[in-house]
Amino acid sequence: MNEGGQGILGQVDFTPADSPPQGVRQPTRQDARRVANPLLFLRAWLAHPLRMGSVIPSSESLCRRVVRQGWPEPGRAVLELGTGTGVVARAFVAAGLSPERLILVEIDPQMAAHLREEFPGATVIEGDARQLPALIPERWQGRIGSVVCGIPLVLLPDAEQRRFIDAITAVAPGRGFLHYSYCVTSPLPYRRHGLTARREAWTPLNLPPASVWRYQLAG
Repeated sequence: MNEGGQGILGQVDFTPADSPPQGVRQPTRQDARRVANPLLFLRAWLAHPLRMGSVIPSSESLCRRVVRQGWPEPGRAVLELGTGTGVVARAFVAAGLSPERLILVEIDPQMAAHLREEFPGATVIEGDARQLPALIPERWQGRIGSVVCGIPLVLLPDAEQRRFIDAITAVAPGRGFLHYSYCVTSPLPYRRHGLTARREAWTPLNLPPASVWRYQLAG
């Protein structure tokens, strides 16, 4: 875990100067390929296919849509679950978000090590996102502005999906979460979980085509 002690947070100026991006600046192809690291991604998929939503990292088109929908309020951080090799995180940074405002949770040790190299200012947590309350440093609680989930929740039974939902609610109460998926319909049985669901974006340019869903607790 790269929590950075008190040093990193002490150096971060959480000012209200940020604003949602009007357009996402694209990283160079060399930067994008280095971050995506498709070989590392493929090895992780071969080892644990049920943890991965696809055999290749998310496209730039999908990442742009996630950034637009998940841009945090001034002074708040983005919590990403199942960060993989970091293509979504890189899109946030390319759009102007400071890496110090990224909290990246990844269960695969090799991918977590890759993320620490690519995002030295970010909080990189190697662990199971179902245990978020025990993983996220207390200093970040109350400062999470948006939650992005790339874990293929559709492959999990309802009880395990519920554990993810409860974990997110515990560390980011009232925030809901974004979930990108390759399903044609909602990847979660949201009514059974007491959620509302809205498809915020769709892109045919991803392989396979993907949607960005927003889930909130109902009522």
